[in-house]
Amino acid sequence: MLAEMEPPKGVDISVMMENASRVKGEIDAFVVPEMSNAVMRMSALGGALLLQKNGMDTVMQVCCRDRNRLALQADLLAAGASGVKHIMVVTGEDPGFGDHHQAKAVYDLTLLELLDAIEKMENGHDMSGIDLCGSPQFLVGSTVNAGLSAQALESELSEMNQKIKSGVDFFITPPLFDIASIKPFLSCVDLSKTPIIPTVLLLKSLGMARYMARNVKHVHIPDELVRRIQNAPDKARECVNIAAETVHAIKEHGFSGVCISTIGWEDKVPDILKNIS
Repeated sequence: MLAEMEPPKGVDISVMMENASRVKGEIDAFVVPEMSNAVMRMSALGGALLLQKNGMDTVMQVCCRDRNRLALQADLLAAGASGVKHIMVVTGEDPGFGDHHQAKAVYDLTLLELLDAIEKMENGHDMSGIDLCGSPQFLVGSTVNAGLSAQALESELSEMNQKIKSGVDFFITPPLFDIASIKPFLSCVDLSKTPIIPTVLLLKSLGMARYMARNVKHVHIPDELVRRIQNAPDKARECVNIAAETVHAIKEHGFSGVCISTIGWEDKVPDILKNIS
């Protein structure tokens, strides 16, 4: 089981370390995002190294958006030398979504080019073909959108196969609230051969549930779930219950794991774990 752990927007790491320590031993590894939603924070490398230093395994995001090929390779070498064994390669959201709208995206490498660079480094060479003094070795993850259908799904599956050929070992999906909503994807994928890890997103409020249901493409939130939150006397507690039930359903369905995402409510992870039946 994985759980996202956002690095702080600042140098005070006490809250991050306290939240992670509370579930140490119950979570297999912490996914450390690289400035998700293009909001400036401590780097994923910094957050991962702090958690690793305290005996907690991590999955460090590596993002195409912010760094050129020199910096990406440098970060990967630092991660590999510091004991980070799991990485997740992502494209990254456009800076326009974040808190520094004047920032210029880099995108020096595409996601597939970055995967190729990682494979070269694992084989002892940098992107220019120059020998490395010691090679990093990673278990590499990426994303797959399991909520697509028809022609869009065919394109996504083709891209997923390209990623596998480029060295991706596991995939994490966008938030999943209803397994039935990804039946077209599941009919095309052998879960015993392709490790798929759905994301369970903790909804924070009725407003958040309604907004996602209406505006987030390819993420299906059933009407009944929205009504449950609406009718609950303690809406925050009901959101925790829903997350726990979703984790349980995913575990029962034969997936390789689950990734709990709480986007700022990391202190709720213990409550979710307690409620998994």
